[in-house]
Amino acid sequence: QVQLVESGGGLVQAGGSLRLSCAGSRRTFGSSTMGWFRQAPGKERESVAAIKWIGGSTSYADSVKGRFTISRDNAKNTVYLQMNSLKPEDTAVYYCAADQTPGRLSSRTEEYSYWGQGTQVTVSS
Repeated sequence: QVQLVESGGGLVQAGGSLRLSCAGSRRTFGSSTMGWFRQAPGKERESVAAIKWIGGSTSYADSVKGRFTISRDNAKNTVYLQMNSLKPEDTAVYYCAADQTPGRLSSRTEEYSYWGQGTQVTVSS
């Protein structure tokens, strides 16, 4: 069983930065890809970014390109999301997730098998 634990959320003013971390219980691992998603009140969960463990290929939602950076530390089984120039519309619960199917860099929630509990990010104007 894979367990994912997010941390690093909080309250920040617009224009500020936060770094989220997602630690896996073991090399996730058979998973090939890790993703960050977010869900704002009353909205559907949406993809923010994804990264492959091997090779480090990444993808980003258009709304965060140039502001957010996803990275991974294979030795620590940890994935990060560096969020800069935060906007009030970035306010949401952020989740990390693991996709066990090799060869894809998916933004679809249904293709991720394991999920963390989420961490709240609130950006004030």
